Amino acid sequence: MLLWFERSRIYPVFMSLVRMVSRSGDGYMQMLFPLLAAAFSSAVGGHFFAIYISAFAIERLLYLLLKNTLRRQRPSAVVPHIEALVKAFDKFSLPSGHTMAAFLLAAFAVIVFGKAAAIVYVWAVLVGVSRVILGVHYPSDIILGAILGSAIGYIAAAYL
Repeated sequence: MLLWFERSRIYPVFMSLVRMVSRSGDGYMQMLFPLLAAAFSSAVGGHFFAIYISAFAIERLLYLLLKNTLRRQRPSAVVPHIEALVKAFDKFSLPSGHTMAAFLLAAFAVIVFGKAAAIVYVWAVLVGVSRVILGVHYPSDIILGAILGSAIGYIAAAYL
């Protein structure tokens, strides 16, 4: 079945969508979010920006610290027959930085806009899953990234 899928006309379209979802987690959404939040919520002010940017900086520092401490090789470097279908920013996989940042953003979206913004978590999950499909992460990289990103978001939100 998997072989049929790879040879079908659907596969290239599916993979294009997977790459697009993965790219949406590259970081520009994290920079665009505070601007969108300010445009659509009167509750967002300078204090929000300071907390959000601080949380994002902490997330990036923790991501770099863990990647360079744990030094877990990417699946394509270790598992036979797994090919990285995108170029990764670095050579280590744990935790997924795309997923950490996406879940941080999702946590803040729910905090600012309420339960209606929980749909942003769907995007965050899709970002994580896309990284596994593209061969640059293990599922456990995604799980840890999701936990850490959400935790940083909710801890930082306590200061809003």
